Amino acid sequence: MWAPDIYEGSPTPVTAFLSIAPKISISANMSRVSIVASYGGTLQQIFFFCSIASMILGALAAMAQTKVKRPLAHSSIGHVGYIRAGFSCGTIEGIQSLLIGIFIYASMTIDAFAIVPALRQTRVKYIADLGALAKTNPISAMTFSITMFSYAGIPPLAGFCSKFYLFFAALGCGAYFLAPVGVVTSVIGRWAAGRLP
Repeated sequence: MWAPDIYEGSPTPVTAFLSIAPKISISANMSRVSIVASYGGTLQQIFFFCSIASMILGALAAMAQTKVKRPLAHSSIGHVGYIRAGFSCGTIEGIQSLLIGIFIYASMTIDAFAIVPALRQTRVKYIADLGALAKTNPISAMTFSITMFSYAGIPPLAGFCSKFYLFFAALGCGAYFLAPVGVVTSVIGRWAAGRLP
């Protein structure tokens, strides 16, 4: 619950680092543990529950935000759930989808937080202020729009491929409840992230 406040109050490079580095570190360590040692069904159920809770919290909380950085924080919370879905499968396909998801998420986040300082220079702080960005800085507006559509998982973009692999891995390991919840929260997240472009 501290992430939106930290994202809003921190300098943008610190925010980008806090958005990417812990997720990569935790995913690498958990992947290493799952490759070396297997975990039981109870731990797998806990991972499924945490993944679902993170996806729901990230999607629903992002809907009520009015500033530019805060939906990125809630999207980060939701993406932890998506990435955890790949890990919680405990299969090679799950780990592969986790690695693909982490790489795509890191790329999207670097792009988003490279654009946010340019938005701050043009005095864009609230989502409502983004309406005039296409007129004042069309290249930044286009790049930011494509990045947010990728965050949302719009089909031809990398974010869709990431979520597709993660949900396919979840279905492959028998998590028949996790994948539909992920799709529903992704649709809700499309609305929240779709407000930014």
